[in-house]
Amino acid sequence: MSKYNSLWEYVQKNGSQSIRLSFKEIENIAQIPIDHSFLKYKKELIEYGYRVEKISMKNQTVIFQSISTERRL
Repeated sequence: MSKYNSLWEYVQKNGSQSIRLSFKEIENIAQIPIDHSFLKYKKELIEYGYRVEKISMKNQTVIFQSISTERRL
């Protein structure tokens, strides 16, 4: 079980084509501080039908994109 499972489930249940979350929102959902290991764990998100589109250090946000949306384009 990944330390980010609760975040991946949240993104999947949201069901949006694209979802933007702040680092603070991610920390609240995952109940852990976001750290550099997020870059390693983000690969797991594919199993939930999403991928990390963009990480903005300046804005402290992460954009998640539905994989099914990409296939339709």
